Amino acid sequence: MSLTAYAEEPRLNPLDVVERLATGHDWSFERASDDEITILVTGKWTDYQLSYTWMDNIEALHLACAFDLKVPERRRSEVQSLISLINERLWVGHFDLWTKEGIVMYRHALVLAGAAEASGKQCEALLGTALDTCERYFTAFQFVVWAGKAAREALDAANFDTSGEA
Repeated sequence: MSLTAYAEEPRLNPLDVVERLATGHDWSFERASDDEITILVTGKWTDYQLSYTWMDNIEALHLACAFDLKVPERRRSEVQSLISLINERLWVGHFDLWTKEGIVMYRHALVLAGAAEASGKQCEALLGTALDTCERYFTAFQFVVWAGKAAREALDAANFDTSGEA
């Protein structure tokens, strides 16, 4: 098979894989277009809105995970400091503060260059990593935004692991 023939083969839309994943887990979702799907997932601390976007021009499946935490202007610099501290600990993905909207978002992408197909396991791992990371650090964001704590203090408190349940 020539390279030209390979490049012209039809490609499965990775969002079809994501839609099957959402359906299999009984998650609410909305398919806004061929290039975007949004899934709502209930976590331990809050509800998460996960938006997958297929970016054909760069052959990447982008995931953005937002949660209900509006950052007031007066706390944004401390939240930015917290994001820097968290991001240096992450192996994949990163947090951003969308300053115009005042929301914190976790972002990650699955690169599917060369017409690679997305598997259900890959899409589930992308989602699982986003949820695990957001659940891990959500309380640190709360400490900074709602309790007025410093970034380092909030991160240390959020990373304090306990054994068992009370």
